[in-house]
Amino acid sequence: MTSWRRHACKGIPQTAALGLTLALVSGPVAALDDLDFDTPGMSEDLRSQIKAYSALAAAEGEDRVSGQDILAAALSDYGILTETLYDAGYYGGVISITLDGREASGIPLLETPDTVGTVRVEVRQGPQFTFGRADIAPLAPETTLPGGFASGETAAASVVGDAADASIEAWRQVGHAKAEIAQESVTADHRDSTLDVAMGVAPGPRLTFGALKNVNDSSVRSAARRRIAGIPTGEVFDPDEVDDAVRRLTATGAFSTVTLREAETPNADGSLDMLLSVSDAKPRRLGFGAEVSSLEGLSLETYWLHRNALGGAEQFRIDAEVSDISGETDQIDASLTARLEVPAAVAVWDPDTTAYFQLALSSENEPTYLSNSIELSTGVSRRFSDELSGSLGIGLRYSEVDDDLGYRDFLLFTLPTTLTWDKRDNDLDPKSGWYIDTDLTPFVNLTGAGDGARLYSDMRGYYGLGADKGTVLAGRLQLGSVLASPLEDTQPEYLFYSGGAGSVRGQPYQSLTVDLGDGDETGGRSFLGLSGELRQDIGESFQVVAFADAGFIGADSAPGSDGNWHSGAGLGLRYKTGIGPLRVDVAGPTSGDTGNGVQLYIGIGQAF
Repeated sequence: MTSWRRHACKGIPQTAALGLTLALVSGPVAALDDLDFDTPGMSEDLRSQIKAYSALAAAEGEDRVSGQDILAAALSDYGILTETLYDAGYYGGVISITLDGREASGIPLLETPDTVGTVRVEVRQGPQFTFGRADIAPLAPETTLPGGFASGETAAASVVGDAADASIEAWRQVGHAKAEIAQESVTADHRDSTLDVAMGVAPGPRLTFGALKNVNDSSVRSAARRRIAGIPTGEVFDPDEVDDAVRRLTATGAFSTVTLREAETPNADGSLDMLLSVSDAKPRRLGFGAEVSSLEGLSLETYWLHRNALGGAEQFRIDAEVSDISGETDQIDASLTARLEVPAAVAVWDPDTTAYFQLALSSENEPTYLSNSIELSTGVSRRFSDELSGSLGIGLRYSEVDDDLGYRDFLLFTLPTTLTWDKRDNDLDPKSGWYIDTDLTPFVNLTGAGDGARLYSDMRGYYGLGADKGTVLAGRLQLGSVLASPLEDTQPEYLFYSGGAGSVRGQPYQSLTVDLGDGDETGGRSFLGLSGELRQDIGESFQVVAFADAGFIGADSAPGSDGNWHSGAGLGLRYKTGIGPLRVDVAGPTSGDTGNGVQLYIGIGQAF
């Protein structure tokens, strides 16, 4: 019987048996030309792990085959392959590694050969061990240990570590921040191939959060760092609160790295101070984007960002966009938006709440109306969870419009509200999950009739087929409605239109409207958009897409018989890049009388 501690079972075992053979050479000797897995009784999965983890295999693959490189890799492999066997429950394995017939562990470092012609790795796994005794105590309430940590189960070494980690984490979840494994006994009985494990946990005292201490300088004020972190001083220690604090600090963008650790020793009053160290990110950033459509022309956008505008990790961003450049409409749109976000501005209430202040200017030269507007708004946004966020604000919007109903001006008091639920596996190129974004903006016209609310919801779903999700089915549903406000009293920017890259590809931009008679037209009070895509990966970098879109515009608040449909379909190609797929779509109309001919769309990112 052999008895050893868990952290002491990484020694070099005796040599013998037959196993994996690697022939590696250096200098003028030929490279490996024979790889033989001669390991009786070893599963294919374990063979694959041995080769994947082997330092010798890695050295051969990287052409590091000098004598010094080979000897260093061989000495590493004794431990690497032993741990690989332990992780599979084999504690009686035997490993031999010879370099040109000499056991690597017996070669003095001062006699390292200049070249090595043949490397032979022989592995015999031995019997697989099972747990005899698997005890760990005391356990915190609701502790969930790994299912494999039980008598009779395969005695994988990783399971022992997972059980220790799970027991410590359970104690930390109930406030015992300094819980640790105080006693540990691991005994391998080679007579009956069992592993007895007994671990004792020292929970330590239940602690509360103490002070958050900034341990290094930063351009972000110390008070702001504490406010954004939101550590609840005086409350029972909770590791989830620590993770949330790191996330909040990171999300500001003001820091390139954030480290929040516990003080080594609790305070006399049972509190535990937290030590925060950060590295500042570059404060300014400039970016740009572009999209081309054969009908809508070229769209250019750019932004300038300051990550720490006022010394409190405030984010100030200016966005500018110009679109419809050289498009068939021959009318350019332009917008300029400045936005200041103050993180944890209402930290007394909730550090996950951010205040914002925004100024937006726009000039819209659309097919059915011309508009110049300015809007001031302020409000708060809140992150409820990793997937759910929302915002609530108040705004004042003034616009002057010219359309088929005449020249008018609007002064609206608004209450913009948003809710976003994002369950996609990847924002840039999703293969599974779903996404819902809903905007509700009640408005009051301070200069005349036309009080109501505008509702818009964008819902997307993704389903990947196969183990690698190389085929993706993607669907999109868009719903829009203007409530209460009559059609003729609603500013055209709040009405809905269909056609173009954002709704129905293959149809002209904003080509589906409400017919007022005598050649006059305007947007609709209701909108329904449907899109479907079949995305198929071709190799690692390319993807082909087949898609179909349809759109409805109606004069009433809800889609019904008083409205019209049109649709389009086409094919696309994607080239995957680090900032999202480069997209090229070709589409044409399939129903409706709003357009004809083939349209081309080029941009960055999936269509939805």
